[in-house]
Amino acid sequence: MKLSSGQFERFALRWAGAAAFVVAIVICCGLHPSRAQEKQAGPLVLDMKIDGEIGPVLATYIEEGLADAAKRHASLVLITMDTPGGLSDSTQNIVQHILDSPVPVAVYVAPKGARGASAGFFILLSADVAAMAPATRTGAASPILAVGGYVIGIDETLRRKIMNDAQAFLRSFTEKRGRNPALAETAVTEAKAFTAEEALNGKLIDLVADSPEELLQKLDGREITRFNGTKVKLELANPVRQEFALSMRQAFLARIVEPDVFFLLLIVGALGLYTEFTHPGMVAPGVVGAISMVLALYAMHLLPVNLAGVLLILVGITLFVLEAKYTSHGVLLVGGIVSMILGALFLVRSPLTAGGVSLGIAVAVTLPFALISMILTRLVLRSRKWKTQTGVEGMIGQLGAVVGAISAGGEGMVRVHSELWQASAAEAIPEGAVVRVLRVQGLKVVVEPAPDTGSKKV
Repeated sequence: MKLSSGQFERFALRWAGAAAFVVAIVICCGLHPSRAQEKQAGPLVLDMKIDGEIGPVLATYIEEGLADAAKRHASLVLITMDTPGGLSDSTQNIVQHILDSPVPVAVYVAPKGARGASAGFFILLSADVAAMAPATRTGAASPILAVGGYVIGIDETLRRKIMNDAQAFLRSFTEKRGRNPALAETAVTEAKAFTAEEALNGKLIDLVADSPEELLQKLDGREITRFNGTKVKLELANPVRQEFALSMRQAFLARIVEPDVFFLLLIVGALGLYTEFTHPGMVAPGVVGAISMVLALYAMHLLPVNLAGVLLILVGITLFVLEAKYTSHGVLLVGGIVSMILGALFLVRSPLTAGGVSLGIAVAVTLPFALISMILTRLVLRSRKWKTQTGVEGMIGQLGAVVGAISAGGEGMVRVHSELWQASAAEAIPEGAVVRVLRVQGLKVVVEPAPDTGSKKV
């Protein structure tokens, strides 16, 4: 059976719609696999993780996880934490959601050797249940004010305001949680840190457990007091533990704010845009470069970026371009490589972890960038020496044939590039002679007899 074009179009649209619907269903099921399980064999414990520095992406993750636990009527949210600290705004956001959570929240500093320092100390003490594994530590929660990735000095009045605000914020929930606010404040005022045993003896935490399984066993049947004053008995016998992982969007955003990935995006963006500007019409480098640069700017908004690092990278790029233009016997090239590597190492510097772009990534990205940028610059410089082949400029110097005799100081007709042009010349030129174009004046060309051809007919 032969289908008309209209029938075929309607047939294709129906199948495309059906396919899109099936794909949407599959994606929705894939994004929310846990919702298909309406009944649980035991009490649901939702596992979450705080690993690394605390920022906006992690705060969104905690907010969505607690909301999901409430919808699924979980018995407990268990947040395993290992963090050096993070941004104060994100920390306050997380604490607020923990305090407002309708589901009890347990924060557990683990595994052995982990820490819940600085901002992590606030999160630990805000939980319904605060627990630590042996050989872990917490505290050291004095606020740090940093600009460009470096701690800066502040005047005494501003320092007192920041410290008093942090102390008041800590007291606002430690007292209601039944913990030791006086000892907790020393982590802010004196930057004091505590081992798991010290925190337990000082009534900063509730439990010390070797593993999450042991922690859940100790919590089973335990009565806790929620932040609103209500008492809840935890029923955690034979719990069903399910992990709440970062969504694809959160995982992607968390990935691009890593210093190594940020540096790579920055360089790829610069290289792609430079390629498009110097070689218009390639399209792909411009698209990739624009997307990479926008992502790098997003990461720059969240990361403690050092201005000196950015300037060193710009100096490195400038030296690579100059190396392609001038003969320096490699001096500019070496200087550019050193400048860009140093810029990468200085680019991101966190006062919490001293983390930044790794040396391996800095070298692995700089060397190919130096080579590619020099090649592109040399191609641009070489193209400037090429003779123009199109347009009015492309006519100059071209040979043509006279099809209508040109009188001295008068006009005639010539054929150049298979086109007829009105022509003038300083001397008479007979029909059929070969001429050379001297210049173009509007719709008329000025010609002269071509050398070594005289009045030779064509």
